[in-house]
Amino acid sequence: KVTVIVTEGQEVPLFREFVGQIFGLKDIAIRARVEGFLEGIHFQEGSEIERGTLLYTLESQPFEEKVAAQQSRVAEAETVLAKTKGDLDRIEPLAKVKAVSESDLDTAVALHEAAISSLDAARANLRAAKIQLGYTKIYSPINGIIGRTQAKVGDFVGREPNPVILNTVSQIDTVLVNFFITESQYLKVARFKAQHEVESRTSGESPFELILVDGSVYDHKGKADFVDREVDPTTGAMLVQASFPNPDELLRPGQFAKVKAKIDVVEEGILIPQRCVMEL
Repeated sequence: KVTVIVTEGQEVPLFREFVGQIFGLKDIAIRARVEGFLEGIHFQEGSEIERGTLLYTLESQPFEEKVAAQQSRVAEAETVLAKTKGDLDRIEPLAKVKAVSESDLDTAVALHEAAISSLDAARANLRAAKIQLGYTKIYSPINGIIGRTQAKVGDFVGREPNPVILNTVSQIDTVLVNFFITESQYLKVARFKAQHEVESRTSGESPFELILVDGSVYDHKGKADFVDREVDPTTGAMLVQASFPNPDELLRPGQFAKVKAKIDVVEEGILIPQRCVMEL
């Protein structure tokens, strides 16, 4: 018995797979902006958190002391300003009737203006001290999933030039996949895209599929977001970034996956079963 297959020409898409790494849409490193001992951790590692959630607290006593000192300087400057304002109010009428010299008036005006500037400077220093105090509480900048803490309560954090990265928060409702293509592959894809650009815009089809490490095909297709401006002369490769929706949060930063992309279409291509091909 002989099995016969009739072949006919058809449009045959050609695909290529690229190994890529998954990143969150935003991967924000959490650092301490002031130096101090870590006093509190206020979240569960690996949990979902919302923007503005309190994550860490640092010792605040040194910064509270600076705020109190600046508040006393503001009060002192306000007292000096009140005195110079009173002196000026008394001298101005006398200067109009020539009861005091012009130099006395000029001195009173200068002292009053200096007192105003001193008060502004004291208030600015107070605001700066309050900002530093505010940095002792660290909040989440985005909604996302937080990882494992890299410091423990009692550790000294925030020292330059290598401050400890306390944690990372990742937004993963959409993920980014970075992969590299060679220069020749880039030229082939670019020409294919130019030839089918109008067709792809009309169909709205996402050009990339994602194949996970277990061999399964990810349910959602992705699209190219970014192609690097240059080919790396040392490797001959170009970075490409694609985004994939991740509503079920199945994909996590750090995973590896294969990106499957259509790079060409053969018109009137002839396909035969793989089992019919033999090597001689």
